[in-house]
This record gives sequence, structure tokens and C-alpha cells, in this order.
Amino acid sequence: MEQDAVDAVAIGRNEGERLIACLTSLRAAGVRRIVYVDSGSTDGSAAAAAALGAEVVPLDLSRPFTAARARNAGLDRLGPDGADLVQMIDGDCALAPGWLAAGRATLAADPGLTAVCGRRRERFPVASVYNLLCDLEWNTPVGPARACGGDVLIRRAALTAIGGYRPDVIAAEDDEICQRLIAAGGRLARIDAEMTRHDAAMTRFGQWWRRAVRAGHGFAQVGGLHPHYFVAERRRVWLWGAALPGAALAGLAAGWPALPAAAAGLYALSFARGLRRFRHAGLPPRQAAACAGLIVLSKFPNLQGVLTWRLRQLRGRAATIIEYK
Repeated sequence: MEQDAVDAVAIGRNEGERLIACLTSLRAAGVRRIVYVDSGSTDGSAAAAAALGAEVVPLDLSRPFTAARARNAGLDRLGPDGADLVQMIDGDCALAPGWLAAGRATLAADPGLTAVCGRRRERFPVASVYNLLCDLEWNTPVGPARACGGDVLIRRAALTAIGGYRPDVIAAEDDEICQRLIAAGGRLARIDAEMTRHDAAMTRFGQWWRRAVRAGHGFAQVGGLHPHYFVAERRRVWLWGAALPGAALAGLAAGWPALPAAAAGLYALSFARGLRRFRHAGLPPRQAAACAGLIVLSKFPNLQGVLTWRLRQLRGRAATIIEYK
């Protein structure tokens, strides 16, 4: 096997032209093998991927789709002869030129490093405030990392050693597997290099809401598996999404107007802090205000996601994916 060989696992469902851009970018980067795992697409994605030379793996329809299951299916297809390094990538992302060279060099220079990720950017950040928020979300700190996202260059042996992704985790499965990698002695890094271009394609409020519900589900499910992780996120959801509204309603019911007034003041303060942060990041006033408002509002769909997970637990039901596209 070539010393610098990299295989890729791409996953997707009805990504259309985004998938074509993804696979084309992998080919241009010199990836040795591309495995595309299709989760029940109805838009011809599987045929398009095959036409581009990818090995297509249809995900078993008898069980609920999850990104984790799809990633595992791709790794299984690579088999024992797969390259030592695997580029995991979502089908709505395209690899940036030069990324594989940068990622490979980082891993080669530090044999103890398990995985490396770079800057994921939103392809059309000005198309909507929802896309813009995604772009800001991807801008994580450079240096040692607690987690990498769906796009990551990783040592296949490390994935195999911990049994791959947990197939029952429907959101934040990447955070979950990173916690197990770290527990097994691995280290992760975010480097200062362009990695992928992501196309969220979010133009409607409902899409943003469902994505925030999915995030809340991830906070709860992964937090349940790894109590040390997503602690601040879960605390914020319960405080801003449940405790403050509950106190405001209790105050109204009891005839204590000070309670709802205090809650409103805290929300206003949170908005002001977010506005200042986004203005400091260089956003114009209108965009900064929209982003700050959505961050405050996000705690409510996050709470919906948390409660969805808890209800499924109580009923003993398997989690199903929450799609926003």
C-alpha cells in the first residue's frame, strides 16, 4: 500500500449537486478509494456517485438511518486493506485544495495524534442568516481539540480499536466518538488550514429550527453517554429554555409581575451580549442582531430536542434522524 494513501468515506441522502461537488473534490485531491454510503436517496445520488467512480454502499433500509451507521458501513466497505488514513466527509461538503497534504503532514509529524480537522466554511454564508450562523459555528479554535466534526482526517486503526461510531447516536455522533477516542488515549487537533466547504442550504426558519432541535437531541444523548461532555450546553438549555420561562409563567399566575420582568431583562441582556460578540467579530449591525436573536431563541428548539430524547428513553423507542433539508 502506498505510504501516503488516503481513502475517503462520504455519506449522504438526496444531496444532488452537492454530492457531485464532494466526490469531484475527493478525486481532485488524489484520494485512493472513495466509498459513498447512500441513506435511501431518491434523487439519483447513488447512480451519480457510481458514475464518478465511487464505490456505492446502500444503507440497509430495515433499520433507522443515522450518520453513524452510514460512516460505519463505509469503513466496513474499506475492509482490512483500507488505507491507514481515512478522510471522513459529509456529502454536502467539498474538500478544499491542499487539505489532504496539510492534514497528512500534521499526522506524520505527530504519531500520537489520532485525528486532525481544519476550517470548515459555509459555501454561501450570505445567502441567509442561518447559513451565516453555520459558518460562525465552524470557526473553532486552532490547537488541541475536544472533538472534530463530520469532516475529519483520522487514523483508521484508532477507529477500529474502539469499534467505530455508535450507530444509535442520531446527532453529534462525531462528538461522541471523539470522547471515546480521547478516553482510549488519543489526541485530536484543529489546524489552521482550509478543510471543506459546506452547503447548509438553509433558507427557511423551519429548517433552522429543526437543526436546533437536532442539536439539543445531541446534547442530551451524547451527554448521557459522556456526562463530562456538553455540560455547559445542557445547562444553558435548561436555564434559558425551561427555568426562566417557567419562572415567568409562575410569576404571571401568582400575580408577581417582577418575575416575568426579570426574565425578560435576562433575555435582553443575553441578546445584548450576543450582539456585542457578533459586532466584535465584524458583522454589520443587522446581521449581528439577527444572529444574536437566533442564539437566544435556539434554546427553545434545543429544549425540544432534549425532551424528545428523554421521552424516547422513557418509552424505550429507538431514536430516528432529525433532518433539516
